[in-house]
Amino acid sequence: MKLGLALVGTAVTRDNLRFARQAGVTHIVVHYTNYEMDRDKLLPRFKGAYGFTCDAQLWTYEELRDLRSMVNAEGLELEALENFNPGFWSDVLLDGPRKQEQIENLKKLIGNAGKAGIPIFGYAFNLMNVWGHTHGPYARGQAETAAFLEPEESPIPSGMVWNMVYDPAAPAGILAPLTREELWARLEYFLREILPVAEESGVVLAAHPDDPPMPTLRGAPRLIHQPSLYQKLFDLVPSPNSQAEFCVGTIAEMAEGDTYEAVDQYSRQGKIAYVHLRNVRGKVPRYYEVFIDEGDTDMIRVLRILHHNGYQGVITPDHTPSMTCAAPWHAGMAFALGYIKAALTLIEQE
Repeated sequence: MKLGLALVGTAVTRDNLRFARQAGVTHIVVHYTNYEMDRDKLLPRFKGAYGFTCDAQLWTYEELRDLRSMVNAEGLELEALENFNPGFWSDVLLDGPRKQEQIENLKKLIGNAGKAGIPIFGYAFNLMNVWGHTHGPYARGQAETAAFLEPEESPIPSGMVWNMVYDPAAPAGILAPLTREELWARLEYFLREILPVAEESGVVLAAHPDDPPMPTLRGAPRLIHQPSLYQKLFDLVPSPNSQAEFCVGTIAEMAEGDTYEAVDQYSRQGKIAYVHLRNVRGKVPRYYEVFIDEGDTDMIRVLRILHHNGYQGVITPDHTPSMTCAAPWHAGMAFALGYIKAALTLIEQE
C-alpha cells in the first residue's frame, strides 16, 4: 500500500509537494477545480455556494501533462484527479439541454487524462456535493474540525449544481424535483457513455460515496448513502474501470451497514481505486470529524483488511482537524500522514 496526499487546486505548489515528500508521501491526488471564486459576488439566494463555474474551460492534455511533470519533478507520482469541475457536467447531472455536448467533452477529458498518464479520475454523482457542515472545537484538545449537526435544509436554488453556481441568470426558484430512480438513470447514462472511453484510455473512474450520506439532501435524492449501494453502482454498468474512491469516513457516517464488512467486500472484489482515511464520531444525521486515532473506527483494523485482501493502492488522509500552531493544516496532515505511515509499516512487517 502506498501513502498519498490530496491537494486542492491552488494548494498544488512546489512547497506543498515538498512537504508531502518530506512526510513520506509517494503519490499525489489533485482536486483540480478552483471552488472559492468571487463568493462576494453571489446573489443572496446562492448563499453558501462555493463560487461560480459558468466559465469552466476543459482541462487540456498539455495542462494535465504539465501538472504531472510538476508532481514528478518533486519525486512524486500523480495518482488521480478528483472531481470534474461542475461546469463540465452540470447538464449531465441535471439532464439539461447541453447533456450530450458535455458528455462528449467529458470523453475528451478522460482521454486527455489517459494520454497524460493519470490512471484514476474520481467523481461524485450527486446534485449537492458536500453541504451542511459546521466547524467548531470538536476534536481532541478543542481542535477545530467539521461536524454535521442536523442542519436546517433549504431547497437547492435554480442555477446551482454541486454547490456551485453554473447559471447566475437563472430565474429565481428552486431545482425541479426528481425521483431517486431518475437520478440512477442519469448515472447509468453517464457510465454507459464514459466507461468505454475510460477503458480505452486506461483510466479508472472512481465514485465517491455521498457525503454527508443522507438519503436526501436539500430535497434531492442521494445515490451512494449506504455501503450496499456501491454494489448497485458496480452492477449497473459492469466494467473493471468502474471502482470506488473509497472514503472510510463517509462509510462510517452511514446509518446502516458495517464499515469493516464494506472494506472487506469491495477490496476482495478489487473495486477500490484509492482510499480516503478519515475518522468520525457518530453517524448521520449527527457526527463529528475527528483525529484519525480518536473516532469510532479502528483504522489499524481497516488497513489490515486491505492488506489481507491484497490491496496495493494509495491511502490518503482525508479532512483533518486543524491544529493550534502557525500552520494548522500542515500540522493536522503531518499527524495523519505519520500515523498512516507507521501503521502501514507495522502491518506490512507482521
